[in-house]
Amino acid sequence: MFGGNRMENILEINNLTKKFKNFKLDNINFSLEKGAVMGFIGQNGAGKTTTIKMIMNGNSKTSGTIKVMGMDNLKNEIEVKTNIGYVPDEDYFMCNSNLRRHAKVMKLFFEDWDEALFKSYISKWNISLEQRLYQFSKGTKTKAMLALALAHKPKLLILDEPTAGLDPVARIEVLDLLREFVADGERSVLFSTHITSDLDKIADYITLIHKGKILETLSVDKLEEKYIMLTGSIEELKNLEEQFVGIRKGDVAFEGLITRDRAQKYFKGLKGNKPNIENLLTFTIWGNGYEKNMENI
Repeated sequence: MFGGNRMENILEINNLTKKFKNFKLDNINFSLEKGAVMGFIGQNGAGKTTTIKMIMNGNSKTSGTIKVMGMDNLKNEIEVKTNIGYVPDEDYFMCNSNLRRHAKVMKLFFEDWDEALFKSYISKWNISLEQRLYQFSKGTKTKAMLALALAHKPKLLILDEPTAGLDPVARIEVLDLLREFVADGERSVLFSTHITSDLDKIADYITLIHKGKILETLSVDKLEEKYIMLTGSIEELKNLEEQFVGIRKGDVAFEGLITRDRAQKYFKGLKGNKPNIENLLTFTIWGNGYEKNMENI
């Protein structure tokens, strides 16, 4: 596992397994160091939300361990949850209530609650404390949950699809906030999202999960060092599809993700580009049982 020595990891997941009737989270291992943003990516149903719920002790695990700041998430549940700010993919609000009441309740559970900090976010995002929550847009609900999550000064921020309902300006504001959050080197973010362009802007690490298994976990710098995107004609492919992590083929051309060492060995003359996080996600999935043909290329 990457992430430096044990004391520098804010989150450690070891051999985590969860068995359902038709799905298995299979021996999950990854760690997140202090001061970093990790993008947690994969298709719907891959196991992202299941993993996050187990970190929050919302789902029981079959086996394995989860530690936050060196503390077991079950044995030290109160201390762990005190140090986590959590924004789920679906809001948890009582629709006929208002944000002031929700903040009043949450304040009772967190000794480090900072009312001034909470109100600064509310003011910055122009969120009403009195308006009924069912009248909020999805984006406003997300920002309200972020304000609540940040107000008790957590060390680890866990976000499940937080920018999905936000307009472009609000998304940039949230991404700036996340980068500021980790700037002191003591706090970290686990960021599950389908909007990989957001991760291109702020992620330090990427963990890719597919069908309950971790396929890749690496730094963004390592992504560019390890892989390259190749394009070329079908003739140039030379029936070497198996050398690619994933590939898209048309009648006359192809595009594929491949490790740089294999590209150098088999395709020295082909054009290559640096891959982004979306390339890693899509081509790795296509290379693991999904075939994708290209059209009009």
